Amino acid sequence: MILRFLIDTHIVVRWLVAPKKLSREQARVLADAVRRREPVGVSAITLLEIAAIFGKGGSRRDADANQVLGVLESDPGFEIVPFTLDAAAEMAALGPPLRDPGDRAIVATARVCGLRLITSDQRIIDSNLVPVVA
Repeated sequence: MILRFLIDTHIVVRWLVAPKKLSREQARVLADAVRRREPVGVSAITLLEIAAIFGKGGSRRDADANQVLGVLESDPGFEIVPFTLDAAAEMAALGPPLRDPGDRAIVATARVCGLRLITSDQRIIDSNLVPVVA
């Protein structure tokens, strides 16, 4: 099945741990994808960020990395999108609007794959580098 959306790290966490924190539009788009049995993309970089967020010394305590990563591995509604050489080149060419390497990699992946990014990150939204669902 063809992907249409990539979800950033915070959206993955919110969807799996605290879905009420999703915006109305994000919740609608994700519910529609589930209803259509259409997988959503998750960047490989998100796996790294989840490990950092939930790992020892991370900032989250309401779930653990193994729970979240286990769902991403077992649920066919998620498709892991690799970080490719094309995405790396795109990331290098993005310019200054985004400083965080994780954000840059996720945006570059969405751009290279032609996907809309579901995000709440205001810097990404304001950058206009990629179509978003905010």
